[in-house]
Amino acid sequence: MQQVFKNIKGDRLIWAIAALLAIFSFLPVYSAASNLAYVGESTNTFSFFVKHFMHLFLGFTIMYGVHKVPYRYFRGLSMIMIPIVFVLLVLTIMQGTTIGGASASRWIRIPIVGMSFQTSTLASVVLMVYVARYLSKIKDKKITFKESILPLWVPVFAILALILPSNFSTTAIIFLMVVVLMFLGGYPVRYLGMIFAAGLVGLVFFVMIAKLSTGALHVKVTTWENRIINYANGEDTEADYQIEKAKIAIASGELTGVGPGKSTQKNFLPQSSSDFIFAIIIEEYGLIGGLFLMVLYMWLLFRIVIVSQKSDTMFGKLLALGVGLPIVFQAMINMAVAVELFPVTGQTLPLISSGGTSIWMTCLAIGIILSVSSKREEIKKEEEHKEEEVNPLEILSETI
Repeated sequence: MQQVFKNIKGDRLIWAIAALLAIFSFLPVYSAASNLAYVGESTNTFSFFVKHFMHLFLGFTIMYGVHKVPYRYFRGLSMIMIPIVFVLLVLTIMQGTTIGGASASRWIRIPIVGMSFQTSTLASVVLMVYVARYLSKIKDKKITFKESILPLWVPVFAILALILPSNFSTTAIIFLMVVVLMFLGGYPVRYLGMIFAAGLVGLVFFVMIAKLSTGALHVKVTTWENRIINYANGEDTEADYQIEKAKIAIASGELTGVGPGKSTQKNFLPQSSSDFIFAIIIEEYGLIGGLFLMVLYMWLLFRIVIVSQKSDTMFGKLLALGVGLPIVFQAMINMAVAVELFPVTGQTLPLISSGGTSIWMTCLAIGIILSVSSKREEIKKEEEHKEEEVNPLEILSETI
């Protein structure tokens, strides 16, 4: 174990923040496990604790392994992974999974290990790396919109089109993060306006086709439509039931909370260990616990920006922001849903909520950020080593 700690590189504060989030997640997830056990007709809540531990252990293993890879390699890997992700998304859609008659093909099962994997989360990370690569490639060139359509926007919209039928919120978040990264990378704003308009037109076109159909897509789009209308009108729906219980949990927590494991609303919230775990955290740990989490995510955002600013290459700067900003943005959306600032989206709280794919992809993204920061440390050590090797006689001769 000591050897592992000696080999840890990169921003130590990011390592600390990730560890604090992971450690903090155990008690809320274990507390909410009573509801999961009840739904699964099992009395063994400790199995959910062990499962969450294994997800985090594998996640931090991924983080450790990825942070040892020089970040320049991710430039080429993104080119290889884009077609692989495309194939995985196609295979996911071909499964034709439905829930309540609506399209819900989000997971692909891995027969060898007997686990399910949400392909859209991998697609999100790969796509952000790919966009960072493209922006760094054209940084010294005057690019036209026409020249960027095939190498950039075709892969972006192809992947988004495959995610959209089963997961609108994830599609919207990825699209928004791509636009933000393009803006930060210096892509012309007038072109981004055209892309944003094209995205809206594509969404409207998709909704029209789905409404004219009679299958799972029609049910899915109708669900989106009803959820937005009911959210705006404040009507009573299943989603409003979840929000109502979440707000009761938040109100019950007051300043210091009711105590670890003493939440009552976890027994009524269907997604108490994932989508609405923030409400359970505030109920058990109060406003103090909620603010503590928010501070950790804001601290993570600050460190991501620092790593980006200190990177010696444009690719490193954009890579850190590209994979880091979605983590914090997803956390803010999860919290906003719990207090009814957003409609129910199904986004988890990174490194806190239960669920293997979310944890693994968050750890993958953090590992990439740490890889960028570790390169800066190597350059700094090399500079210090060169200074130590300078001949004192040379310094004396220069001063004379």
